[in-house]
Amino acid sequence: MNSDNWLKRLQALRESMPGQDNEPDLPQHADEPKPAKLPRLDIILDRKGRAGKTATIICGFLCDDSELTDIAGHLKRSLGTGGSTRGGEILIQGDRRNDCARFFQSLGYKTRCI
Repeated sequence: MNSDNWLKRLQALRESMPGQDNEPDLPQHADEPKPAKLPRLDIILDRKGRAGKTATIICGFLCDDSELTDIAGHLKRSLGTGGSTRGGEILIQGDRRNDCARFFQSLGYKTRCI
């Protein structure tokens, strides 16, 4: 008899939970905002003022500095290279234009190598 009591409680709990057949599924709202369109990023190779060393500069971001620092951190870890952020740009050591383009395209950005 104790097991019948337990089964009744479990059934009552199942019926009271949301998402069961007793509640209709809500349709997706057409008024939900669409995700913002990501900007096109320019990927530039630069040698000026670096004692002959090359650097890859990615510019065109529309996000704030803290978010840019997070993106740069993920990029540097995935490439295994050094770099920094400054003035809305990401600087990566060496000629890594193609690698950076692949990374940002995988995130949904459009890129242009200059």
